[in-house]
Amino acid sequence: MPIDATQPYDDQNIFAKILRGEIPSKRVYEDDFAIAFHDINPQAPTHLLVIPKGDYVSWDDFSARAPDAEIAGFIRAVGAVARAAGLVEPGYRLLANIGQNGHQEVPHLHVHIFGGRPLGPMLAR
Repeated sequence: MPIDATQPYDDQNIFAKILRGEIPSKRVYEDDFAIAFHDINPQAPTHLLVIPKGDYVSWDDFSARAPDAEIAGFIRAVGAVARAAGLVEPGYRLLANIGQNGHQEVPHLHVHIFGGRPLGPMLAR
């Protein structure tokens, strides 16, 4: 069920538990600002999630509260993950769902990286 992106941060969400090591993940990247791991229900041949280590509900929350260094570090992490996965030359898609209308299901900011095949139009018409 989509969440309200204006709600307070819930430290019991699945990504918070992954960050704390309470739930296993197949990590592909980690630095001071972010971790990246394989999605457990991939929607493309390559489907990775990149999450900040801070407690941010959504992109709006992150862009409003995170220090500049954390914002830059997270954005650089997304790029590093895509490069390491070999997705730059063939192309890939980034997706961040925010709030109920955006169908955000986990109340922790996360960016999906999709690749490995032609992805078609962005939204169904």
